[in-house]
Amino acid sequence: MRSSSFSLPANGTSSLLSRLCKPALGLAVSLAAASSFAAGPTTMKLGTVVWIGYGPFYVAEALDLYKKYNLKVSLQVFNDPALIPSAIASGAIDGGHLTYDQVVGQVASGNAQKVVMPIDYSNGGDAIVADSSIKTVKDLKGKKVGFNPLSPSDFLLSYALKTNGMTDKDIVPVSMTPEAVPAAMASGQLPIGVTYEPSLSQILGQGGGKKFKVVFSSKNAPGLIADVMVFDDKVIKAKPAEITGIIKAYLDGVAYMKAKPDESAKIIGKFMGVSAKEVKEQLAGVYTIPLAEMPKAFMKAKETTSYYASGEIIGELLKAKGQIKAIPAAEATFDAQFVTALTKK
Repeated sequence: MRSSSFSLPANGTSSLLSRLCKPALGLAVSLAAASSFAAGPTTMKLGTVVWIGYGPFYVAEALDLYKKYNLKVSLQVFNDPALIPSAIASGAIDGGHLTYDQVVGQVASGNAQKVVMPIDYSNGGDAIVADSSIKTVKDLKGKKVGFNPLSPSDFLLSYALKTNGMTDKDIVPVSMTPEAVPAAMASGQLPIGVTYEPSLSQILGQGGGKKFKVVFSSKNAPGLIADVMVFDDKVIKAKPAEITGIIKAYLDGVAYMKAKPDESAKIIGKFMGVSAKEVKEQLAGVYTIPLAEMPKAFMKAKETTSYYASGEIIGELLKAKGQIKAIPAAEATFDAQFVTALTKK
């Protein structure tokens, strides 16, 4: 989701990468991997939601692409993405898929949950949708809006309101999961909803595609709805080889999707409960970040595709909403060692 294709500058890359790159990482990972293979596959659990941007993970699980890295990885599906951080913190799952705004909120609250890999940027796959009575974001004033609190939908709505000189006090919030939004809007209970794929397409397809329309989407907020893979710092220190293996298997999933788009669409569609045709349509709403571009997310830049820039905007929004007391330093929200090591090979 993620709850997500933008120009990224290269300034400041060498100094930051030199600090983040740890010379001993390659040796440590190799030794850990050798030990792991001798003991048999390691079981890992990742929390996720049904979101088109996580397609490579669905492919990796279905084809067991983790096997050659001596891993057995299972995806634990959450209907509410806001529950994934607490599951990571409790150790119920090893890591998970979040949006970067969730990570900022967690770190600000004292949880050492860090991004180890950028996944995608939502590029229209998250949106505010409404009936014909709503023309612009300003028309949301005084209206009921259905969305999931503390989720990417909540953040997108907050950003849309702020850029239009409004706050969440200008609307009537109605709490519901992303999957519940289509039914609530179809029944006439809500004129406005905020959700993401595949629920977004379900709403827009109602009434022959004429009943509801997009008022504001992640296309209007480049890079701000960024999907990431996150682990607690304790897990990062304890299982570096396993995390590297998960990233490699994910990249294998990306490669499979490029090589066999039709087969991949069937696999992803089965996981998401949609047709292969719908999968291909929904993929247009995300930008999957290739490995070569991943390090740029960890570098200082003014573009919101950098965690330094987007983190500041996200932090300000969350602070204004009273969800956090202070904006955390960008460096506290990520660990770039794995991506750095893989891009050096």
